[in-house]
Amino acid sequence: MKIFSGVIRFNSPTLRLLNSSTVVAIAGGLRLNIAFLLASAEIHISEYIAFTLIIYATYTLDRALDCKEDIINKSEFIGADGNTAILVCTIAFIAGTILLAMDGILLAPFFPFIVGYVYTRGIRVGRCHLRLKGGAGMKNFIIGVTWGGTIALIVSRWCNVAITVLVIFLFYTIKLFITSCINDFKDVRGDLAAGIRTLPVSLGERTTKEVLLLMNIVLHCIMIYAVFYRIIGNEWVILVYSLIINTSFLIVYSSSFEQCSQLFLRRMRWIVIYWESAISLALRAGVAA
Repeated sequence: MKIFSGVIRFNSPTLRLLNSSTVVAIAGGLRLNIAFLLASAEIHISEYIAFTLIIYATYTLDRALDCKEDIINKSEFIGADGNTAILVCTIAFIAGTILLAMDGILLAPFFPFIVGYVYTRGIRVGRCHLRLKGGAGMKNFIIGVTWGGTIALIVSRWCNVAITVLVIFLFYTIKLFITSCINDFKDVRGDLAAGIRTLPVSLGERTTKEVLLLMNIVLHCIMIYAVFYRIIGNEWVILVYSLIINTSFLIVYSSSFEQCSQLFLRRMRWIVIYWESAISLALRAGVAA
């Protein structure tokens, strides 16, 4: 199959680029499923598919555009056909936007780009210009707000309880802040070269893990409180698994695992972060059976 100037060969840089965000996107769709469960809302599979497509388009497009840190962190994409990736991303984004629009959800598809614009350009209030890009942990905060906010916007279409939507927004904003920080452990060299002050760059691995561990425990205490007072649905299996797996992971994980000879250790971060939702949903189904 020819696209633009070349043939996409198996395991080519272009194919690796096109497939690089697939697992991230699927994980995002499953997170939205869990958000609907927490909101005690009716299942809307078309919206899960739409959200998956939008995440895929956003992350793949970001990787398709030349970025200084990616020369170091993601050298396997060097030589990929950016035009092909942009075309695929455009199709995925349009399809996701149409699916959400069919359910009356108009702002959510564009929210990541709005937040991204504010992140890049900063905030101007009168003569004061606050730049967000480059601050310690700011990239991670933006990732959390972007996808936590998009999930909350979609859920709010079917849940009119503001405090419930707010708790879901807080849950995913903090969870995605934590997971993006963990992902940054392996990208310190590239982030340093690009001048991006992630928490591992600023605080070091050990201190960052301690901060994330505290955030994780506080977050789940809030969620338990919300379940107890019926602010969110009684999804205790999902929340207990989230607490246990993330706490255990933060205690034992080291960036040295990424280069370890043992396959399980090399894939531990990948399994915990990207398959947490799938495993927790499977456990929930098993308990309910």
